[in-house]
Amino acid sequence: QGSGWAVLAWDSVGARPVIFQLFDQQGNAPLGVTPLLQLDVWEHAYYLDYENRRGEYAAAVFDKLLNWRFVEENLTKL
Repeated sequence: QGSGWAVLAWDSVGARPVIFQLFDQQGNAPLGVTPLLQLDVWEHAYYLDYENRRGEYAAAVFDKLLNWRFVEENLTKL
């Protein structure tokens, strides 16, 4: 199906950043993690501008839209 969200989170148990996938509107986040950034990769997020080119969409988000200062501020609050 290829739906869901990519999540950058802080693993409080391992004291390190982790990346995982949330899918199909489930609350399947691993225990002990705090999300810092979430990227919507459902087709509705990018199809009008990128059609089926999800990789180009993700690259554009990382290059132009992400507010890494906000992510850093969230991390320092933990």
